[in-house]
Amino acid sequence: MQILPPPPNESFGYFDNYIQKAPHQDLMEGLKESSEEFLNFIDKISDSQLDFRYQPDKWNIREIVQHIIDCERVFSYRALTFARGDKTSLPGFEENDYARESNSSSRDITDLMIEFKAVRKATIELYKSFDESMIDARGIANNRELSVRAIGFIMIGHVLHHQEIIIERYLL
Repeated sequence: MQILPPPPNESFGYFDNYIQKAPHQDLMEGLKESSEEFLNFIDKISDSQLDFRYQPDKWNIREIVQHIIDCERVFSYRALTFARGDKTSLPGFEENDYARESNSSSRDITDLMIEFKAVRKATIELYKSFDESMIDARGIANNRELSVRAIGFIMIGHVLHHQEIIIERYLL
């Protein structure tokens, strides 16, 4: 089943930027391609660059990778919840608290890449299990309505967003 990009009424403004960054016309293809591209991108970054902070209060690249992993887990849980028809309103989360508690600065980048790959594979398998009605399902997260389809494209765009930030602010 091909999963096309969501129409504008399936997400809210905060995430629209991520959806627009996703260049793919098929979600499953996009999840696979963006994973490979991100892993290849990170693999080319030196250890000294991985620990660089462009300002003292900003994350280093290891922390960005962990942030991407954490967000994908949260987004996948939201997709699962909505696809299963659970009407529970899900909370937001404080990304800076997650980063602070992640211990990612002391982790080996290879371990982070293995974790990202595993989480993305789990996301792909989850989306493969959804039928059309599940992809169209909606729910509330952080007081805003989202569709399962939109969440998938958000995950692709979120990775691309952080790649752009790394290029612009870290790999000068």
